[in-house]
Amino acid sequence: MDPTAAMPVFTTLDAVTDLVAGRCSLYVRWSRGPSVDLQRASSMDDLTGVQMPGLSASPLDVEEWWGDRPTRVWVARRLYDYSHLPRVKDSRTRPWLLRGQEMGRGPDNEPLVRAVRPLGWIHDRVIAEADAVITRQPGRWGPIRRDGSAL
Repeated sequence: MDPTAAMPVFTTLDAVTDLVAGRCSLYVRWSRGPSVDLQRASSMDDLTGVQMPGLSASPLDVEEWWGDRPTRVWVARRLYDYSHLPRVKDSRTRPWLLRGQEMGRGPDNEPLVRAVRPLGWIHDRVIAEADAVITRQPGRWGPIRRDGSAL
């Protein structure tokens, strides 16, 4: 039995935002999940094939420069940034929340985390909510894309 099958599922952007507002050292990872990732506890750079000392993840902690802007918009942006991965990398890729210790930075300046504690899956509805929040922002934002194609 997959130990992550019983992992909680965050079903609203507000639930993720509440968690981010109350903690530190939180990250989102887009992958097949902790049951796969924690077997090796490292990531590989897709471009060079180099093994990295930790799991690549996106930080969710609100930066000080964000000031008193809405945490919900911050979280939406962080989730939206890599929402393309299931389409371009692997359809089994799903976002999940974790707490971890940053051990360094990868070649794209992404945190590499160790001592990972999975906190829960992020439901597709949360990503749809994040997309809606970002779409309403005045600036032109889009998820990070590496294949050069349009959305």
